[in-house]
Amino acid sequence: MDYSHEPNGVFFLIDNKSFYASVEATMRGFNPLTVPLVVMSEQANTNGGLILATSPMAKKLFGLKANVSRQRNLPQDPRLVVVPPRMNLYIERNLEINDIFRRFVADEDLVPYSIDESILDMTHSWRLFGNSPIEVAKLIQKTVHDELGLYLTVGIGDNPVQSKLALDIYAKHTPDFIGEIHYSTVPEKIWSIENLTDVWGIGNRTAKRLNNLKIYTMKDLAAASPFLLKEKLGIIGTQLYATAWGIDRTNLHKRIKPREASIGNSQVLPRDYRSQEEIETVIKEIGEQVASRLRHHHKVAGVLSLGIGFSYAASEEDGRGGFGHSLKIDPTNDNREIVAHLIKMFEDNWQGQTIRNIAVYTSKLSSMSGRQLNIFMDPRQQIKKQESDRVVDQIRDKFGFKSLVYARSTTKGGTAINRASLVGGHNGGNAYE
Repeated sequence: MDYSHEPNGVFFLIDNKSFYASVEATMRGFNPLTVPLVVMSEQANTNGGLILATSPMAKKLFGLKANVSRQRNLPQDPRLVVVPPRMNLYIERNLEINDIFRRFVADEDLVPYSIDESILDMTHSWRLFGNSPIEVAKLIQKTVHDELGLYLTVGIGDNPVQSKLALDIYAKHTPDFIGEIHYSTVPEKIWSIENLTDVWGIGNRTAKRLNNLKIYTMKDLAAASPFLLKEKLGIIGTQLYATAWGIDRTNLHKRIKPREASIGNSQVLPRDYRSQEEIETVIKEIGEQVASRLRHHHKVAGVLSLGIGFSYAASEEDGRGGFGHSLKIDPTNDNREIVAHLIKMFEDNWQGQTIRNIAVYTSKLSSMSGRQLNIFMDPRQQIKKQESDRVVDQIRDKFGFKSLVYARSTTKGGTAINRASLVGGHNGGNAYE
């Protein structure tokens, strides 16, 4: 492979090691690497409590895994520290960490990748802080540890995909938490990966499709025909072939804009819902939340989509994981119109299955330039209803969502009041409680 025409820079992909658990450890005066600690969601919300994060020592001593292990998997060991999530605190720490990164790169060279990962284009700035990229990486690690007590893992590469693979495959398993991949080390560092699912972008399903093509390792992938990969896997086949050769032509300064804007919301229900009344209560709540968001952005929607996910048992019995339906509507952001369409879509497609997930999305958005009135209804009543929605929005904006709720949300099936205090689906918490 001739790499002479490929982008060649210095990229860091930095991960906050066991982020949620590490933050909680530092807040309690513990060393994040040595304390066995887990962050576990509330039992009421996950039908038994889901472990959201584990410290390295909790993984080592007890084999606990984030987003897999549950409350029932917790050992009865006095050494284990179990704490609830505080999403607001994690967001605050993420902002503080990225502010430290800004001391080393310009704003346009920093891309927050997730709440615990960031990409830094160090191509033009690393020489200001050290004699080598590794020396600069260690300085960044030390700065964050000295100021926040957190440990960072750093993947270094000539492009973003190399830095991501260096982070995931090597940095997390080295004593200094730093890994490197360069064009010159692709055969040594990438082709030696024998488990395809260890590679970012390759899940179990994709790995099985590659296995069907007699591709079992990254070396096999690099030796495969790119034309065959594209024929069998589409554009993802081409992307995976490039990954196997350590090629990434991404320009971080050109941020990708979505083809079409969409506004929506989804919920994983706190338990299995069987009652039609309870299910429709949540659909109404989500529909009203989405309508409110449309009004907040001064948009109206021309397409409304409803997604329903069945419980595990219902999926096994039905043979489907759920159903989805989209409907073209007259552009609107009115609570009643959106809810009425959603309820009709649900009742037309639901056959009594137990429900665990509900999603509502809108698309074909356009600016709210005026009010569309129905000529068959009293215009004064229509305007009055629209004004009432606007007043409710204003009160909630000023005093919070729970300052004014519909009576249905206080019933057994309602979730809106509880979710109003959550961040990312989990307890926001007080940062310093």
